[in-house]
Amino acid sequence: MKNIIRTVAMAVAIGIASFGAVQAQELKVGFAAEPYPPFTSPDANGKWIGWEVDFMDAICAEAKLKCVITPVAWDGIIPALTTKKIDMIIGSMSITEERLKTIDFSDKYYNTPTGIIGQKSEKFAATPEGLKGKIIGVQVSTIHQDYANKYFGPGAAEIKEYQTQDEANQDLAAGRVDAVQADAIALDAFLKSDAGKCCDLKGNVKDDPAILGAGVGVGLRKGETDLKNKINAAIKAIRANGTYDKFSKKYFDFDVYGG
Repeated sequence: MKNIIRTVAMAVAIGIASFGAVQAQELKVGFAAEPYPPFTSPDANGKWIGWEVDFMDAICAEAKLKCVITPVAWDGIIPALTTKKIDMIIGSMSITEERLKTIDFSDKYYNTPTGIIGQKSEKFAATPEGLKGKIIGVQVSTIHQDYANKYFGPGAAEIKEYQTQDEANQDLAAGRVDAVQADAIALDAFLKSDAGKCCDLKGNVKDDPAILGAGVGVGLRKGETDLKNKINAAIKAIRANGTYDKFSKKYFDFDVYGG
């Protein structure tokens, strides 16, 4: 009888220990390893801050998930997800048909326009005609690279690729490119910085949902339905209970969720 009790007690102890290990499991959240204000950027102490950091904290708290920021080079972030080096992507990644061939997405959590900026001294429109003959900077492996190649590329403008958005912005400020295309909100943050005083917004590009996508979502591995459901429920909850609006007001004076 004592042996039976001892065996049961051990089984219960092992079960509790195993449950605790599962509960303590960390989810690695992939962020692009580069400044992308106001969404993500490291502060003076190397701590990641920004709107998407607040968003991550909110949905992970709501879903009762332990999430740890894991910086990854942008052009390798999807392979990092599919090879399980990270567990999800929260990095201003637009939901596109092309990406859906490889990974899955949560519901959108924000949606903003795509803009073109250039030197204040230069007057041109954010159109194929306005950008003809100019050099346009874009970040590699982004919807902006795809869009620029389709609408402003061969025969019209020269497309110059950069590993980070910050590099493209700095080359614009230095006069090495004529224009830069990116998310309009990220570009606005640059224009408000000291380095961005040289430049202004030339306009937003004509929308193309097939390339620019249907908003930004959390990148997830295909088949991980339970995690996707938790994330979607958390997004819905923080939108409904006011948490989303509360932290968003620290960064924006408009509804970043979009239409």
